[in-house]
Amino acid sequence: MLRRVLKLVLLLPAFMVCTTLTAQAQVTTISGKTKGPAYYTISVPDVWNGDLVIWNHGYDFAEPAPNPDLGPLADLQLSEGYAVAASSYQQSQWAVFKTRKDIRRLIKKFKKEFDEPNNIILTGASLGGIASADALERGNLKNVTGAYTICGAMAGSRVWDGAHDARLTYDAICGDIPAAAISGGATGLPRGIPGIPPEQVAAAANECMGLLTPPEFQTPEQQARLVKFLSATGLPANFIITDMVFATNGLSNLIFDHGKLRGKTGVGNIGVQYSDPDINATIERVKANRRAAKRLKRNYTPDGDLEDEIKIVSIHTDKDGLVIVENQKEYQDVVESQQLSVGVLVEDVPTHCGFNVAETVAGWESLRAWLDGGAQPNAAVLQGTCLAVAKGDPTQCRFDPAFVIPDMDGRIPARDNTKKQKNRNR
Repeated sequence: MLRRVLKLVLLLPAFMVCTTLTAQAQVTTISGKTKGPAYYTISVPDVWNGDLVIWNHGYDFAEPAPNPDLGPLADLQLSEGYAVAASSYQQSQWAVFKTRKDIRRLIKKFKKEFDEPNNIILTGASLGGIASADALERGNLKNVTGAYTICGAMAGSRVWDGAHDARLTYDAICGDIPAAAISGGATGLPRGIPGIPPEQVAAAANECMGLLTPPEFQTPEQQARLVKFLSATGLPANFIITDMVFATNGLSNLIFDHGKLRGKTGVGNIGVQYSDPDINATIERVKANRRAAKRLKRNYTPDGDLEDEIKIVSIHTDKDGLVIVENQKEYQDVVESQQLSVGVLVEDVPTHCGFNVAETVAGWESLRAWLDGGAQPNAAVLQGTCLAVAKGDPTQCRFDPAFVIPDMDGRIPARDNTKKQKNRNR
């Protein structure tokens, strides 16, 4: 059981779809390193339609490495005539401080080796979604006409409020229990100290809530603490360990990496009201450094300032336990409705980016049709396109046109800066 959970922890930040599509086109592929430095991979079919697709990968604990992959739809896109390119980014983890520069350098390299693309389409999953949104708004890119984001962290830096709350809620519930405490607290461990191994986080969480223990062997106290944590955070039980690894090691990297917040805390919870009275009374209160909070917000929270011609399709699963579906509502609140189409899939078991091939292809093909002059797609169109891709098999298509995305404030209590931003957007 522990081995299966740890494997899930390590795999979740990556995009989970694996396609079986095979490219029919002959392609030229080059790879190397841009200034920054970041690694790149570029593939161009011999019969190129003149358009470039850029794939932005998700959150990765590992340092940037050569030969970044081109995403789950690369074979299909190459067979349709698109060139496809990807950057490793020059930073690991919350890399949005510099991803727009990485994308600009990638495009510059593409133009040097091949040609100026007619149109550029940005695609990305998880963190790659917010990296795409940032590049759309602040990348100073030419010829960008569309974007396709998949399980994206579209609320941007506000996701760290959620990670911070989850970590402090865990400490409030579990911190005083022998063998359940996790080192690092509200900031994680300073840079230069190795992060906490996932298996250590798993063991601590199991001691507190019995997450890896069969129900019949859990103590009443463990069951009560689990119920309290789930009620306070709204997270699914099968994501608690993953989220605690993210909220500990990820928060530490964000704060102590000199290229990010430079040792200052950019998230806080002074004045936040938590729904659970016990937690509200006992949770640690942290004051965010004003400059660090501004720097985090700049890197990056979307404001919806897009060129008029840009069209975006964004899909999400309803029970995502790492990048919650409420991210899509935050993005809808700032982007003009005629530029953004969102489709939510209803799943039985919570996943992060748990789309199948037909669903993933449906979002891409719906964006293509829209860019080619078709009507703006909605969730019903996405479902219909998925059924066409799946040859009518309803078990392969879970877009729900009736799904209403909840407001983020119901899951992550708003901070003062969040309220001010929302008032400005209104």
